[in-house]
Amino acid sequence: MRSSNPVFSRRGFSRDNGYAGFHTAPQAGGAAVGTQGNPYAQQGANPYATNPYAQQDLQHGAPPQAPVTTGRMTMDDVVMRTGMTLGTVIVGAVLAWALLPVSPTSYGLAVGAALIAFVLAMVQSFKRKASPALILAYAAFEGVFLGVISEMFNSQWDGAPFQAVLGTMAVSGATLLVYKAGWIRVTARYARIGLTIAIAFILVMAVNLLLVVFGVAPDGGLRSMGPLGAIVGIFAILLGAFFLTLDFKQIEDGIAYGAPREESWLAAFGLTMTLVWIYIEMLRLVAIFSGDD
Repeated sequence: MRSSNPVFSRRGFSRDNGYAGFHTAPQAGGAAVGTQGNPYAQQGANPYATNPYAQQDLQHGAPPQAPVTTGRMTMDDVVMRTGMTLGTVIVGAVLAWALLPVSPTSYGLAVGAALIAFVLAMVQSFKRKASPALILAYAAFEGVFLGVISEMFNSQWDGAPFQAVLGTMAVSGATLLVYKAGWIRVTARYARIGLTIAIAFILVMAVNLLLVVFGVAPDGGLRSMGPLGAIVGIFAILLGAFFLTLDFKQIEDGIAYGAPREESWLAAFGLTMTLVWIYIEMLRLVAIFSGDD
């Protein structure tokens, strides 16, 4: 299982048979940046090969100098692509909010946009390489969906979208802080257990949706607007935080192993999907705690 996102099939930074981010970690001096343990060793030259000073540093066990080769993913690349992708989501949401009034027609358009976004996400998930156009198109349709449902929630629970945004930022910031502090170690075992729980959660939610559609659980079942729904929502947000830790690990490993720059689009894609997941769950949770259903 290589995914760190709700669709469970997005390709990570790894191209081998292991889970992305869980290879042999780069050793001091870059010893692991080579053929063994580096999923990018076969994709291009060793980034230190053309730098005689870096080679000298490696021989003496010192941290290598910055590689002279270009085209490798950096944190700046990830931040920039993520900003573009999230910016597209925000623009789509703002336009949908402004142009589509709350109505059954708008709700139908939101569902259609969500389905299109899901299909685009699945297509990208099965592609070997990142497609910026596909990722931005996904972000645009996802934005339309979020804009419509946010307006609907706001019409009944005033200020809910703003509170959900703040909650999403708080969860993301706290998760990043915990990850960088080393309080969470993202290991292969951690990923396997977490993904198993996440898959089980998705399956249970799918069954619950069928029960709601066929009238067996008219009040929403596990996704009701009561205490049970709040518990499920909190659990879903915790899963979102789990997905974020996997995204952070993949980004960290991708940069350490010298992933190609275009892989930063996959990082942006994964982070955007995870943040959307958290926002939607946070929106529901805010509505439940507002107590006016």
